Amino acid sequence: MRMLDLIIKKRDNYELSKQEIDFIVKGYTDGLIPDYQMSSLLMAIYFNGMSDEESTYLAMAMKDSGDSFDLSAIKGIKVDKHSTGGVGDKVTLVLAPLMAACGAKFAKMSGRGLGHTGGTLDKLESIKGYQIEMSEKDFISQVNDIGLAVIGQSKDITPADKLLYALRDVTGTVPSIPLIASSIMSKKLASGSDVICLDVKVGSGAFMTTIDEARKLARLMVNIGSLAGKTVYAVLTNMDEPLGYNIGNTLEIKEAIDTLNNKGPKDLLEVTFEIGALLLEASGISSGLEARKLLKEKIENKEALNKFIELVEHQGGDSRWIRDYENFPKAKQVIAFKSSKEGFIEWMDTEKIGISAMLLGAGRETKEDVIDFSVGLSFKKKVGDHVNIGDTICELHANDKGVKQALEILEKAIIIGKHKKEVILIEEVIK
Repeated sequence: MRMLDLIIKKRDNYELSKQEIDFIVKGYTDGLIPDYQMSSLLMAIYFNGMSDEESTYLAMAMKDSGDSFDLSAIKGIKVDKHSTGGVGDKVTLVLAPLMAACGAKFAKMSGRGLGHTGGTLDKLESIKGYQIEMSEKDFISQVNDIGLAVIGQSKDITPADKLLYALRDVTGTVPSIPLIASSIMSKKLASGSDVICLDVKVGSGAFMTTIDEARKLARLMVNIGSLAGKTVYAVLTNMDEPLGYNIGNTLEIKEAIDTLNNKGPKDLLEVTFEIGALLLEASGISSGLEARKLLKEKIENKEALNKFIELVEHQGGDSRWIRDYENFPKAKQVIAFKSSKEGFIEWMDTEKIGISAMLLGAGRETKEDVIDFSVGLSFKKKVGDHVNIGDTICELHANDKGVKQALEILEKAIIIGKHKKEVILIEEVIK
């Protein structure tokens, strides 16, 4: 088998077999296939696409390039959730303890943020002492004991995906739906859960900016999961404004704690309950309206909050920070971004809003950047809200960098006009 023949085959729009894709992934991971040949193949895939079967073979080959977690020792159905990346997306922080409070086993390996989207691990690490690293044995033991664990991805999981993504990043082949789907699903399949719910973001703050793109990606990932023998659902959720009101690591942890105290924003609860109800149904715990009632009850009676405290304590964090979040460090200054006109907020460029938070230090432009946990944005108004001249739209929590740039970006990112508009949060559910 020769790589050149496989490049030509894909260039001419023929399907690659499982054996051929296994040969490609293993050869590239082992350093036997050079970057210039893999780049050529990636470009052929970018233009010609892949079938669902090819995408599944690619996901499985990347999964098999490294370690996979065997979670069979965890009693019951193991559930997981993945977001394709959004601004202010703190769903996992609420969903994980909520699932455990309902009796599900929530076993999650999460990632860090890069660019304008935030990472769950960074948010959790803003809690003093929280440890993201754990052995497979301890991970399984903790999920059995308290029903949940949220840790970082092992360095040995899907090494082929890491190599391929780095190459895609410098060859203009990142926005390929088969390559995106295979990348995401390789990691999810390696993490070992039985049921996976994918939160596919769509809109100005998402990688998928149109509903058609998001639908294609969601359907492909669901099909890959099904072909790999997993139960996978996808929820298309709107990212034409930040989720909740806060953006930034400590600010988002505080908003998650408020939500677990039954004082959270409606949009965050709506997305969390939609995903939670699907996972409860797949786990055989509850379904339909009864599932939503159960989720609401576990918030109201503080059982979910107590599970979050257990999670923090089991992973080395100081739970006093959860009981009284005034313990979290605060930014040196809070600067109001005010409306320069009267009207309704008609539109938000959520990507630009995420970039403004990143410039303050809340996110990374490169993997080497150090995050400032205390900075970010706290919105007071969102799409559909009326503002007068001088009303505060959001507050910038800032220290020593990025304030001038962030304010300039916000000025362009928020459009005020005459029409009251509404954001439809849940676009579609795909099973």
